[in-house]
Amino acid sequence: MTTTKKNLRPLLLDVAVPLASYYLLKEAFGMSTFAALAWSSVVPAVRTLWSVVRERTVNGLAGLILVVNLVSLALSFVAGDPRLMLAKDGAVSSTVGIGILVSVALGKPMMTTAFKPFVVKGDAAREAAWWRLIAGSAAFRRAERAFSLVWGVALLAECVARVIGAYTVPVDTMVWLGTVMTVATFGLGFLVSGGLAVEPMRRMLTAEVEGAQAATARPEVAVAA
Repeated sequence: MTTTKKNLRPLLLDVAVPLASYYLLKEAFGMSTFAALAWSSVVPAVRTLWSVVRERTVNGLAGLILVVNLVSLALSFVAGDPRLMLAKDGAVSSTVGIGILVSVALGKPMMTTAFKPFVVKGDAAREAAWWRLIAGSAAFRRAERAFSLVWGVALLAECVARVIGAYTVPVDTMVWLGTVMTVATFGLGFLVSGGLAVEPMRRMLTAEVEGAQAATARPEVAVAA
């Protein structure tokens, strides 16, 4: 349980807490969109600043969520046209999607932070195998990039669908259809990225760990003989 919590902590702090706090503040406490976005930006802002000051690196997921919140804050001033208000939700997806795709192009897939703990499972042998494969396996690196690529494309596609829907579908319909689009995007993203990246990477990690264990055991067998 302790290991699982440790593995999930970065994902919870960088993504789940900001998103959950936004909806909680807006829906449960009746805050305005602007106020809810501002307060939900505190955690990713602190996480981003901490990583820069303490670790001399930029926390990709926390930084991206912060940028998305800032973009949403700017767009929250747009008012008067209900269709434009619906379309602006797509800007959030597009910002995230573009950020993820840029990270893939730069060779530092941003979504790795989100799924690596579930593949490594807090196991030291699997962690070591992960870095060996990152350094020496082109197939493993392709799968790593594929995971982020799938999510970047999925979120950009959701953005396009939302904008088209905002100006072609009745407003009352689009209000609930937007939620359906989000659920469908995440469901499809998990399904496709799991098949293209997560499962192949798990198999490669398992094979690498077993190979390393076998290589370690062989000298012992030779000595015993």
